[in-house]
Amino acid sequence: MNTVGINTRKGISSGVKIAIIDYGMGNIASVRKACIHFGASAGVVTRPKELGRVDKIILPGVGAFGDAMRQLTKMGLDSEIEEKISAGMPFLGICLGMHLLFEKSEESKGVKGLGILKGRVVKFKGMEIKVPHMGWNQIKIKYQKSNIKNAVLKGVKDNSYVYFCHSYYVAPVDKNIVAATTDYGGKFASVIAKDNIFGIQFHPEKSQRTGLKILEDFIKLC
Repeated sequence: MNTVGINTRKGISSGVKIAIIDYGMGNIASVRKACIHFGASAGVVTRPKELGRVDKIILPGVGAFGDAMRQLTKMGLDSEIEEKISAGMPFLGICLGMHLLFEKSEESKGVKGLGILKGRVVKFKGMEIKVPHMGWNQIKIKYQKSNIKNAVLKGVKDNSYVYFCHSYYVAPVDKNIVAATTDYGGKFASVIAKDNIFGIQFHPEKSQRTGLKILEDFIKLC
């Protein structure tokens, strides 16, 4: 596996170094390819010490909350992620990667999340909707474009369509961190933002131009 420290290619700018954390539960290749497309030096990280050589972190994820937390803990990445976020490093959690930022999940009772954000992860409920929520749906942006909470939504139009695949969603205690919502049997947080922390429920690598624009905005963050 390539690490950020050695992942540069001819013709690709190595200005911004991005760590894409691989804990065996994410679509690593597509996210990495998109980052490289926008000129970042993007590499796969599997060890805590590798996070010391990067500018930003992306945590993708597909799978179960409990399995993911156990794997991050086993690899020693949980405490390192918390440390880097506390130090102000820009962080983007994708799907399960966003869920892990919170305290707990209905999917894996008794398992503690990273707890960096207050709140929990809950399952879609209701006879009128199909679970999982899968396919294209819209995001409703809550803030003006100049607001810091829209730092990864600067080039995204309100009500843009993105691609979802999930059975659970985040329910933050602080509603002010919700930057965009989506309606599926009721509104849920589809983008969250707080200081240097960003999370998106949908898959940017599958969301065509809108998803790629979000990754580009994250890469360009100062």
